[in-house]
Amino acid sequence: MRILIATDAWHPQVNGVVRTLTSLARSAAALGADVEFLTPEGFPSFALPTYPGLRVAWPNRREIARRIEAAAPEAIHVATEGPIGWAVRFYCLRHKLAFTTSYTTRFPEYIAVRTIIPAGVSYAVLRHFHNAAAVTMVATASLRQELSLRGFRKLGNWGRGVDTGLFTPDDPAHLDLPRPIFMTVGRVAVEKNLEAFLSLDLPGSKVVIGDGPQRAELQRRYPKVRFLGEKKGRELSAHFAAADVFVFPSLTDTFGVVQLEALACGTPVAAFPVTGPLDVIADHPVGALDLDLRRACMRALEMSRDACRSFALERSWENSARQFIGNLSALQPSRALRPARRIAASGAVQG
Repeated sequence: MRILIATDAWHPQVNGVVRTLTSLARSAAALGADVEFLTPEGFPSFALPTYPGLRVAWPNRREIARRIEAAAPEAIHVATEGPIGWAVRFYCLRHKLAFTTSYTTRFPEYIAVRTIIPAGVSYAVLRHFHNAAAVTMVATASLRQELSLRGFRKLGNWGRGVDTGLFTPDDPAHLDLPRPIFMTVGRVAVEKNLEAFLSLDLPGSKVVIGDGPQRAELQRRYPKVRFLGEKKGRELSAHFAAADVFVFPSLTDTFGVVQLEALACGTPVAAFPVTGPLDVIADHPVGALDLDLRRACMRALEMSRDACRSFALERSWENSARQFIGNLSALQPSRALRPARRIAASGAVQG
């Protein structure tokens, strides 16, 4: 199956969406699927308001059409609700092509904390966006139930996985800091609720891995916290493995793949009992969920690192990719995609 995935989030961005899509493509190839990406590359871009470090593409519809038709996909998946996503959605509706989407980011809550736009307004826009799809994929049962109550239709499951070959307990980074080490990893931005972690009275040390618009402010306000910037690949794995507890203070993530990455490195998780942690950790003895985040952190210290690693080994990207492809294959024949027209070297449309 030839699959085209349209996404506004792409390298060099470092976030869960980009890591999820690249891991999906790698695992889908092993299952016989050919995944291509329609990304912001080659389009002009602008800085996102309230987030100057993040640029968003400004695509033109003719080029979007050209890229789709050149790929000749048998299935189109729209991964994000940005300008790329809207442009591909428009193309599919105009040409009566079925497509799928995924709901991966709580943009209504993110927008609400940065602007005066109520979450209800954003949810209405996203409901309109996703309800045109044949299937909208969500990562967890609790998110599926929540979106269903908000009027989202045709929801399907697409769980996440973890690369247990990359993220391992082996070769932890040497952090010359007082123990225990409580670490968080992710975008340093207001929607991640980092202050709920940084303000805790905890023994040992607090470490933040990542970058973002709130970093300078938080570094000034919490001078005892170690901010180590972005880490990738083996270096990121080594830092996960060096922590005693991975703290996930977010209240807005739809899943939080970093939880699985930490667990694969043998590091237990402390989090609030909200969507994402509730679905990943639940009542498994690999993390502690509590409305009192400090209490969760202290409980997580007592958990088995071997149990964390074993738990992660059962959650492979291959299973995630199989579920994703199943959502595409399950489309009703009357709504299935026809291969798009190809464009000859001369520029003439064929087919």
